[in-house]
Amino acid sequence: QVQLVESGGGLVQAGGSLRLSCAVSGRTFNLYAMGWFRQAPGKEREFVAAFRWNGGSTNYAASVQGRFTISRDTTKTTIYLQMLSLKPEDTAVYYCAARVIGRNDYEYWGQGTQVTVSS
Repeated sequence: QVQLVESGGGLVQAGGSLRLSCAVSGRTFNLYAMGWFRQAPGKEREFVAAFRWNGGSTNYAASVQGRFTISRDTTKTTIYLQMLSLKPEDTAVYYCAARVIGRNDYEYWGQGTQVTVSS
């Protein structure tokens, strides 16, 4: 099992930036692949970014490609989502998620952090 706690959300002007953090705890961190999702008001939850595998390459939604970057610290205890050139369309609750490597579904989720981009 893993526990995920997001932080770093807030209110930002269009064109600005935010860096979200996801604190990861648990005894088997290296067995999980991490990702970011978001849910805007009135919309379904959507994929944002993820590691293809633990310590591997990354994958991004087309809507954030070139603007967002997923990364981790050297201790592998924190996952980040660096968001640049933010747009009002990026406004959403952002969730950190984890899946067991070798499985298709993300099974563990954080509580979410609100990102609001004003125009």
